[in-house]
Amino acid sequence: MDFERFQLDPQLAANVRAQGWTTATPIQERALPAVLRGRDVMGLAQTGTGKTAVFALPILQRLLRGARGTVRALVVAPTRELAEQIHDDFEALGARTGLRSVTLYGGVNINPQLARLRAGFEIAVACPGRLLDHVQRRSIDLSRVEVLVIDEADRMFDMGFLPDVRRIVAAVPARRQTLMFSATMPPDIRRLAQEALSDPVTVQVGHAAPAETVAHALFPVPQHLKTALLLALLRTLAAGSVLVFTRTKHRAKRVGQQLERAGFRAASLQGNLSQNRRQAALDGFRAGRHEILVATDIAARGIDVSRISHVINYDMPDTADAYTHRIGRTGRADRAGDAFTFVTPEDGEMVRVIERVLGERLPRRTLEGFDYLAPAPERTAPPPRPPRFPAGRPPVGRPVLPAARAVRGFRRGGR
Repeated sequence: MDFERFQLDPQLAANVRAQGWTTATPIQERALPAVLRGRDVMGLAQTGTGKTAVFALPILQRLLRGARGTVRALVVAPTRELAEQIHDDFEALGARTGLRSVTLYGGVNINPQLARLRAGFEIAVACPGRLLDHVQRRSIDLSRVEVLVIDEADRMFDMGFLPDVRRIVAAVPARRQTLMFSATMPPDIRRLAQEALSDPVTVQVGHAAPAETVAHALFPVPQHLKTALLLALLRTLAAGSVLVFTRTKHRAKRVGQQLERAGFRAASLQGNLSQNRRQAALDGFRAGRHEILVATDIAARGIDVSRISHVINYDMPDTADAYTHRIGRTGRADRAGDAFTFVTPEDGEMVRVIERVLGERLPRRTLEGFDYLAPAPERTAPPPRPPRFPAGRPPVGRPVLPAARAVRGFRRGGR
């Protein structure tokens, strides 16, 4: 469907054309008409299907009329990276409309956010914890919210935010339009939808399965050879942007450093980074200054880069849903993408779960010329600590003084 058929405001339609959008994605085609009519919508769609436009365009269209300078639309997102990406989309699609968006998330000084809120905004894009901080401080007024968006609800659940989301739902007016988006629909998310949405239209697109444009492959490898295989595999890939997933933030940092030492333009994205460094890593990846980004599942939320050519699971994800989220980062906008997963013997059960979800057996591959039989490096034991006294105990009749007490006694002339 052509975007012209949605009968958007001329200024919004011009901004859509400026983004290069001509044909709506399946979820946009099926959900936008209902959202524009003011219906509550439950959208089930994987990452990378264009769902941000499903709520951003109708919000902007609605807010063109009515009061300015007060928060009338609230978008709740699980991570600051996703909040910033949604904010950027509002800025682009709402260019020259005079509508303003503000982001609210933790991990940064709250004072600049307080100053921006005092200036007045129509759209707030917020993470649950920091939003509730502002509610408690009374620095944000949610009493005039007309549209509430809960984005990536299943990730909210994974991160333990569901109680906070329920508090936010209770804090906004009962008469409102509510839109919820999720890649999966576990029971807790279904209950939240029943509580928050009123007679919703349910739109389901590609639920619980990665895009058909993604080619999958498993690479069996011993745990101690993962980094060596990653380096060898990256050297065989054509130029493109590669997203590497690890299970822990410490491993993301270590693998990123190893790639840099090997000569790759790589960066890591993990929870220990300051917001400025996280943003610099993301901006460098989007701009192509970094060809490889190593990230954890949580840190990668909000990465919206349409040209990611490969996703490599350095570590097997914990759930099939997490696999869907990871793989959704490639194969976007009808582009082909590859998803490679390193598997160890301990990953056998999760492989079977993922294959059941996908409905097919994933191909196993090996990298030609790679030595899969290389032994694990031997761990050298630390040298034994020498005894404090030659015989292993102090001489008889000599009291043992802590070093600090002995020094003080010497300086006072006591010893």
